[in-house]
Amino acid sequence: MSNASKHAAAAKLGELIARLPLNQPQQWDDVESTARGLADELRVKDVEQQTLLGRSMLPQTLTSLLKGAFSGSHIPVPQSKTAVYELLRVSANLCMDHDENRGHLLASGYLDAVVQMLENYAMLIPSTSSEPLALSIPDLKVVKTSIGLLLNASIGYELVKARLTSIRAAMTILKLSIALYPPGSWLTHPELPVEGASDPQATILESWNLRSGLSSWTWRVISELRDSDEEAPAQTRQMFGADALPYLVRPLKAFIPPYQETPALFVGSPARHALVQQDYDLLEETCGLLESLCLDVDEVRLSLGRVLKSPDGSEGGAACLKDMLEFLDKGDYPPYWSSESSSERASMEKGLDMCKAAIVKAVVEVAGEQNELWDDSDSEKPGGEFVNTMVQWIRSHGSLKERHREDLIICATLSLGNLATGDAHSIALVKPPIALAPNLAQLLEPSTDIKVKHGIVGLLKHLAQAQSNRAVLGEAGIIQRLASCQIWGEEADMAERVQVSAIGIAKYMCNANVANVFALIAQPQDDSAGSALSQILALVRRSDSIAVKSEGTRVLVNVIKSLWSSDSASDDGAKAQKRRECMATVANASCAAALAQLVGRSKKYPILINEGVVALSLLSTHASGGTLVLDAIMNPLPTEVIRQPQSQPVSAIPTEGSPIAGPRTALDMLISVLRNPDTMPAEVRSNVCALLGQLGRKGVVGENRAEDVARIKTAAKELLESLAADSEGNKQMASASARRALDAWA
Repeated sequence: MSNASKHAAAAKLGELIARLPLNQPQQWDDVESTARGLADELRVKDVEQQTLLGRSMLPQTLTSLLKGAFSGSHIPVPQSKTAVYELLRVSANLCMDHDENRGHLLASGYLDAVVQMLENYAMLIPSTSSEPLALSIPDLKVVKTSIGLLLNASIGYELVKARLTSIRAAMTILKLSIALYPPGSWLTHPELPVEGASDPQATILESWNLRSGLSSWTWRVISELRDSDEEAPAQTRQMFGADALPYLVRPLKAFIPPYQETPALFVGSPARHALVQQDYDLLEETCGLLESLCLDVDEVRLSLGRVLKSPDGSEGGAACLKDMLEFLDKGDYPPYWSSESSSERASMEKGLDMCKAAIVKAVVEVAGEQNELWDDSDSEKPGGEFVNTMVQWIRSHGSLKERHREDLIICATLSLGNLATGDAHSIALVKPPIALAPNLAQLLEPSTDIKVKHGIVGLLKHLAQAQSNRAVLGEAGIIQRLASCQIWGEEADMAERVQVSAIGIAKYMCNANVANVFALIAQPQDDSAGSALSQILALVRRSDSIAVKSEGTRVLVNVIKSLWSSDSASDDGAKAQKRRECMATVANASCAAALAQLVGRSKKYPILINEGVVALSLLSTHASGGTLVLDAIMNPLPTEVIRQPQSQPVSAIPTEGSPIAGPRTALDMLISVLRNPDTMPAEVRSNVCALLGQLGRKGVVGENRAEDVARIKTAAKELLESLAADSEGNKQMASASARRALDAWA
């Protein structure tokens, strides 16, 4: 067909519009043959001719012919279907790699008309049937080519993308695609109904080929729309909401046993490989999209987070969450993958594992939303259906010996960690009948993967925050298991976040609980790694992370506060002896230095300074503690502390040489606290006064340290006298403490 004949064909299509009202017997045959010839010629790339045809009346002609193909029906009438198919081919080829023509088709209303036609096809989907939607071959060709047109029109062209997004075209084709090609349906419903086919088997195979092909094109369109201009408003880029969930979880069901045998129709047929591949591709696409939606769309998380057993039976998103959980629990590699090549099979097996990981992330995000997943309405299942499922996963797979079971432990621990954000839920998970602490302790093995440890440790950190849980967690041996699982060892240093969470567990458990302190300090008989406390302090010393150093030292703070607490008066003989032994263990230069460094590095965090000061004060009351604390606050701080950027000089004892960014010693920081009433709370300044008063008290440090004590008094006396004299307003606490310090020095 020459260029002139292309224009003649386009003109003839325009003439045929005028004849449509006459309803002549062969009119759609004429449209079909004319459009086919034009579509075939447009397959040959000729940008100039594409441009000329796009600027002609052809886009409007295509729109009018398409609208005329319905004759009052929702979908093209039988005599027009093949003509519509050819018209769609013309438009798809007209706009291929041609932005101007994409714009012309958009302006003519053609793309809107195509989407409306697809919506009409989607109206044929039954509300309950799981069978593939029955459509004829001509209808399947119309649907597939329509989706192909939308793909050609949208690739790299933001105006079309924006329009398709605004009319929710992605939702329309998703719904239709899943109905026409439910993944795995070729195994369960291979014999599609065929009317009047001379070769039924060939027709059925053609039908499955069209269905899997349009499914593939659907996801290419969705991918193109998802890659829309990031500067576009978020609401125009959001293609899917909660109403998409039933369609997105449908592919998961194809990978849950039991599996059907490969139907005879597909044995030895090239179609089998294409269908297997399409099922796998759909799984990848939908799992990725489910993860993305759960991360980004509140409506989706809230819908999935509704009570799993709704009183009125309308479960909505909750039913979809059940499908997701069933896929995680039971989903597996289909046996028919064994017919694929070894490399393809290995790739798909790895891909299915990654799909499970995506669904795990989605479920964890849902659990992190404020929703109804925690449900106390059923006494048989404390916490409700979801919580019960997570608990059972932890209990059932505690040995981690089964293939693929790590994903369940990760999902369960992270999800319960997200739900256990308040004391009520945390306590419920620890007390009977759930009583999860021993199961979590069992999972803390040296061989446990770090991703699994991350989930377990994160959950335990939430559980340990409830005060009433700490004794129960201690009885379950959580501290000992943390020490023996090597989470604070050098090999785990790459997982700083997990190490900090594990430190947090120890910090909470040792707060006002001396039994847990005993466990933290106890030296394991069969473990050369040392006690839990020694492991934490070793990590503090070798780490460059301020979070690790500060949180690790706060464990020591709680250890000292618990050991020196006033409840020691009620100890029996054995407990009192144990307490004394533990006090002697922490009364050493290394512990004192760690506390002094906490004070020295924490100028921006008065609460940390306060904790360090209180612990140093308590430590100084031990028989050898005064001298240890004196050395710790006067010894030079590590270089990384000195080099920390500070808003102003804090050194109490100026040194010759280059300017100092941070305090050289912890004493410098203590003096700085006294000098800065506007930035340091009265409680902190009061406790600093108490520590300085204690160190200057007669007999607290050895006689041979009189010169060092004198240096402290010289540095602090004027400030203490000033504080003692100023007792107005909120300065009363610090003023009284300053007077007591001066009295102690007298």
